[in-house]
Order: sequence, then C-alpha cells, then structure tokens
Amino acid sequence: MKTIREILEAKELKILSPAATLSSATRGRLRPEPKDAVRPAFQHDRDRIIHSKSFRRLKHKTQVFLSPAGDHYRTRLTHTLEVSQIARTISKALGLNEDLTEAIALGHDLGHTPFGHAGENVLNEIVPGGFRHYEQSLRVVDILEKNGRGLNLTYEVRDGILKHSKGLGAIIPRKEDQLPVTLEGQVVRIADVVAYINHDLDDALRSGILKPGDIPEDILTGMGKTHSSRINTLVTDIISVCLAQAPLTFICFSPHMETLTEALRSFLYKSVYTSPRVAADFKKSSRILKDLYAYFLEDPSRLPSEMVESTKNGPDTRRVCDFIAGMTDQYALQLYQKIFMPHPWMIY
Repeated sequence: MKTIREILEAKELKILSPAATLSSATRGRLRPEPKDAVRPAFQHDRDRIIHSKSFRRLKHKTQVFLSPAGDHYRTRLTHTLEVSQIARTISKALGLNEDLTEAIALGHDLGHTPFGHAGENVLNEIVPGGFRHYEQSLRVVDILEKNGRGLNLTYEVRDGILKHSKGLGAIIPRKEDQLPVTLEGQVVRIADVVAYINHDLDDALRSGILKPGDIPEDILTGMGKTHSSRINTLVTDIISVCLAQAPLTFICFSPHMETLTEALRSFLYKSVYTSPRVAADFKKSSRILKDLYAYFLEDPSRLPSEMVESTKNGPDTRRVCDFIAGMTDQYALQLYQKIFMPHPWMIY
C-alpha cells in the first residue's frame, strides 16, 4: 500500500510543469535519513524551518528601521513571509513546486544579523574572512540549529538559500553559477527583491523619511501609484515573461521592468538606506556589535553553553560571530546594557 507521501509525489508528477523540481527527484540530504511517511521532502524541509529557533528569532530582527516602535513596520520575519507569499504566487502560476519555493523563502534570511545590514556590514569588517548573511543562513541550517546537528535539509533548499542574495549586484545575474540550480530557487531570488523594494518604500513613507512626491515619476507611471499595484505589476510581469518561454528555463522580468526595478532599488539606497536618520541608528548599533564581539572574543568561555556545544570544533572568531549573528535586536541591546552599563546599587 502506498504511503501518503508517495501519493502526493505521484500527484506532483501529474500536475506540475515539466520544468518543476519534483520532490521525489531531490538530490538528497547532507546525511541520509528515512523518508517521512506523510510529507514529501521539500514540505518536510519547510516544516523543519518553521519550527526552528532561528526562524522564531526573525520577528525581533530589523529589516530597515531599528527596533521600530510602530506596530506596522516590517521586521525580518514579516519580510520573509512577504517573500514567501510573492514567490508562491509566481510558482503556482508557472506550475512549479510550491513546497520547495516556500521552504527556500522561509529559510533564506535565517542567518541575518541583528540591526539589519548594519550588523552584516560590521561583522564583515571585523570577522576574519568576512561575513555574508546568505552563507550564514546556510550555516544555520547545516550546523547551528539543534545544537550542532543542523536541520539536514535537501540539496535544493540549501542551494536556494545560499544563492538568494544579490546585494548591489545584478538583480538577474546572467552567469549560471550565480543562479540557484532550480527554477524555484530563482523564483525566491526575484521575489526577494520584489518584496523588499516595495515594503521598504512603504515603511519609508510611513516613517516620514520619504514623502509621496519624492518617488520618481517613472516608477509611479511604470509600476503603479500604490504599494499593492506596484507588487501586482512586477509579479504579473514576471509570470507573463516566463509563460512566454518555451520551454521555461529562466525566471526574469521584462527588460523594461528590470530597468525600473533597478532604478527603484538605487533610489532607496540613496534616499532611505543611507539617509542620516537611518544611518545614525545603524552607527550606534555597529558600535554595540563591535564591543560585544571584542568582549566574547577576549574570553570565549563567556559564550552560552549551547553555542559552545554547537560550534566546539570551530575557531573562536567563528564561534563568537555565530553568537553575535544569531542575536535579535532586543537581545543585543539588553546584553550590551548588562555587560557595559553600570547598575545602581540597591540599598534597603
């Protein structure tokens, strides 16, 4: 009698596009393990990520605005959920594997530091060999979760996590080695930029850093005048361009929409990410992480026992980096205050 997993795998074979990555065709996990009786491999990976501690910590990590007091600013967790929603919409329309897409999307930022890209920049500056959040995300799922055992995810999910980021580089790279090996991974990569350029713009307007009149007219004309219309324009463009391919081999925008997307990203870097108001907080947060890094590197025995166990075979610089990168904004601020700030004497 077939298991539920086998029934679901057979259903994938019938309904998914020939370009989709089948769960039954996974290249496997880091360590062999018995297959689940109910869940196909990529669904199982998604569940492991959702139940991980690093996923829960995303709710208290900065996206752009440092520990925002307002309830409606994005955090790293809400960014992740928006990427997942956009990526699943694209994958569903193209007949790709939604479980694989969602697993990559939910895991893509697990290695992000506290204080957004300011935290990434400071660790990249002080840690030997540098620091890149996408490599740290892979390290989280491979090693740091579950006290050094990792989540033992499939190759396809791990590859998508590692290759999701574009930084200031090309939004759609043309070099094959820079792209995920699956189309689902490519979907997450493009959904990531669709999500953050739009929600960061939305948050910048809410905060008052930008006013509606500051948005370049070509962006408003080409993408739309509202947050939802801009996302809809970009997602519809991606789906339309990809459906026109025969066969589907590459996830991309139309040339015109790619130009507009790069223009909006450049506008945000100039007007929001490096604005004095945002930069002032990030300068302070950089100092906090530098001091914490120096404090624990001076005496690694100060690290929590859980962190020591999961990284016991690595150099002290790597272990301290792992600890700092895993912190939430709140934890880093509270720990800094506990270590470096004087405490009043309580006299009764």
